[in-house]
Amino acid sequence: MRRLIACLVLGLAAVGMAGPSWAPDAAASAPAAAVAAEAVASAPATAAPAATVQKGDVAWMLTATMLVIMMTVPGLALFYGGLVRAKNMLSVLMQVMTVFSMIVVLWGIYGYSLAFGGGGAFIGVLDKAFLSGVSVNSLADTFTAEFKLPEYVFAAFQATFAGITCALIVGSFAERIKFSAVLLFSALWFTFSYLPIAHMVWFGEGYLFKAGALDFAGGTVVHINAGVAGLVGAYVIGRRVGYGREALAPHSLPLTMVGASLLWVGWFGFNAGSALEANATAALAFINTLLATAAAVLTWSAGEALGKGKASMLGAASGAVAGLVAITPACGSVGPMGALIVGGLAGFVCLWGVNGLKRMLGADDSLDVFGVHGVGGILGALLTGVFTAPSLGGTGAADFSIGSPVATQALGVVITIVWSGIVAFVAYKIADLLVGLRVAEDEEREGLDISSHGETAYSK
Repeated sequence: MRRLIACLVLGLAAVGMAGPSWAPDAAASAPAAAVAAEAVASAPATAAPAATVQKGDVAWMLTATMLVIMMTVPGLALFYGGLVRAKNMLSVLMQVMTVFSMIVVLWGIYGYSLAFGGGGAFIGVLDKAFLSGVSVNSLADTFTAEFKLPEYVFAAFQATFAGITCALIVGSFAERIKFSAVLLFSALWFTFSYLPIAHMVWFGEGYLFKAGALDFAGGTVVHINAGVAGLVGAYVIGRRVGYGREALAPHSLPLTMVGASLLWVGWFGFNAGSALEANATAALAFINTLLATAAAVLTWSAGEALGKGKASMLGAASGAVAGLVAITPACGSVGPMGALIVGGLAGFVCLWGVNGLKRMLGADDSLDVFGVHGVGGILGALLTGVFTAPSLGGTGAADFSIGSPVATQALGVVITIVWSGIVAFVAYKIADLLVGLRVAEDEEREGLDISSHGETAYSK
């Protein structure tokens, strides 16, 4: 015991001589601090944590990619197929499937490289042509620096966007165009309109991206782009035989409803997948897609009931697509109540687009590609600049000012309309010169199923 006490006394004395360890003498510590600072300054910067690939993100993005494929084949194909006459059912299904397939092939050959493979303000370069340099080990950025996706996943996801965009245009010239002309036009328009717009909007060095344009999942790149090309096609190709004089009614609204339902389900991959991660932004896009679409179904139906006395199944299905289109650019940045307003307005505005505006334009846009996708895309793009404001429930920065973003959104809309319109006109003219755009009148009256493909959708 005495030895223990003696040790404690000696220890305390030693501590007292040296001073407490948590309060070193300033004069004595200064040289040490200077040495430490010099060492930090001369040492290499600490490397940032290596980016990782999350299996959950990969699984979600593979699923989202499959959902977008389902949107196109069979969703869009059945939606369009039900809207045409029975004698043209297979021709529309064939056009949607083959255009989608061709664009996916072209995407792998050069499309991915020109859209996302580097480059400047307006178009990419061919460094990744034929997917050169893309392997199981290469990674693509997501919105979070520490997480990345396998580049194959990102390339596949974006391929489906390109494919469905070109397939959307099919509805504008349905029932009267040559199959070869569809393919030639689609290849030209994809190359000279879709790829530059996608690069400008979604690539980090793109002109509209750097200008601050907001397009989470494709309001300009997909819907305005395709809608304008469809409207130009309706003018260039001309009206269907009997348009305005004969009944050109849809032959199967049940198929149209099935197609619209598949579009709605697949659109969750389209919008929520554009977060590129399984995260809260994906969840926001998901609920916004749900709410906006439901609101548009109700407002379109209400508009029909008020204007015609009855709400139609075709109107409800069209309203669903209108809501999906309008919320697409905004789904990752507006709040749920903002999404309800965007969708609700889309139902009313697109109903006018396929009725009043269509009569004003005088074009035979067979399946209302511009009235729904063009008008809905413009509405959604502009409202994105409004409802992204945090004061309205959006996710914008605290100093978000509505005026400037709306002006930037309008710039993106104008550039897309002009670019797509010019490219589409030239592409249609080239197709007309090389293969001819329109089938003969007797072939059109017989129906494209027989005259172009030698088969019928329904046996008698």
